Amino acid sequence: MKILLIIPLLYMIAVPLWLSSHYGSKPCRDISIVICDSSDYDFVTRKQLLSLVNGREGSLHGQPQRSIPLREIEGKVLGLKELREAEAYMSIDGILNVEVYQRGPVMRVIPDGGGDFFIDSDGVLIRKSKLHSPRLHIVGGDIVINRAMLDGTSILDAGTGQTILKDAYHFVRFISGDDFWSAQIDQIYVDRRGKIDLIPRAGNHRIHLGTFENFEGKLKNLAAFYENVLPETGWDKYSVINLEFRDQIVCKKR
Repeated sequence: MKILLIIPLLYMIAVPLWLSSHYGSKPCRDISIVICDSSDYDFVTRKQLLSLVNGREGSLHGQPQRSIPLREIEGKVLGLKELREAEAYMSIDGILNVEVYQRGPVMRVIPDGGGDFFIDSDGVLIRKSKLHSPRLHIVGGDIVINRAMLDGTSILDAGTGQTILKDAYHFVRFISGDDFWSAQIDQIYVDRRGKIDLIPRAGNHRIHLGTFENFEGKLKNLAAFYENVLPETGWDKYSVINLEFRDQIVCKKR
């Protein structure tokens, strides 16, 4: 009985070892780079990734499969902050496959002090790509981009000390999930006092939000104002619609 149990066990150990030895000595026939979400975003190119995969030593093409450092390749590729996921593996036909997923930006940040960035759904900062610029809500003004953020720390992490930008992130995620506000609000501007102005796409006015505190309630009041007041007065009567004060709207005429 023990012999019957040992034979399958030896088989289970020996076959993978033989396969590893057999295919490990065979050369890498080709390199396949797949950007799985290339139809959604265009932040990196196959040429750029192929250069990273091959490294300074030259092409991995023709190298023994067992000598190809798959985990190291994944690490090098993920050094690109535009990528959130990468997998490298050898297929049985001798192809080195590298599959990557890009980060999905949810808003654009243009500080007054310079720079142009995207922030993805995880709150990670990405430098604006020259290849592709998706249409996103823009957050601009007196915003500080610190070293931690440039190094990949999420703005949602308390360690970045970025309360304004984190609040702006939550605000943008909210309006992006609402068809009306997503279409109506184009830009969010932060002044030197930390006060927030919204720039709408429709209507020749500025919306003064004040702070992001209770922004859902403020937008609810603004929606009622849009529905009940502006149809009577006209959309161009006021230059500023002020939502800063609790449960009231103060407008400035032209």
